[in-house]
Amino acid sequence: MVEMKINANEIKNKNGMVQKYADFIKEKTNADISTNSNTIIVKGEGPAVAKKYLRILTKKFLHKYELIDTYRVIADKNENTLQIKERKLNEEED
Repeated sequence: MVEMKINANEIKNKNGMVQKYADFIKEKTNADISTNSNTIIVKGEGPAVAKKYLRILTKKFLHKYELIDTYRVIADKNENTLQIKERKLNEEED
């Protein structure tokens, strides 16, 4: 059984987005989902819980809620973890 951790610390204060995200992942993968305050743990078998597929699903979720311009998805090379981080936008100085 594969276990993937998704750190959604950056979006946890956005109108229950972590729970919406967990429900979205559960609907798409049919895997076991457990949530802490800022971490979602996905447990399952097969390609539905592969890191690459979960990254694509995360991007689709961000696009669905129009957050794709504000957040990005980072995959750790060595561990089974994904992170949702806020984009650093270049602010123009006056």
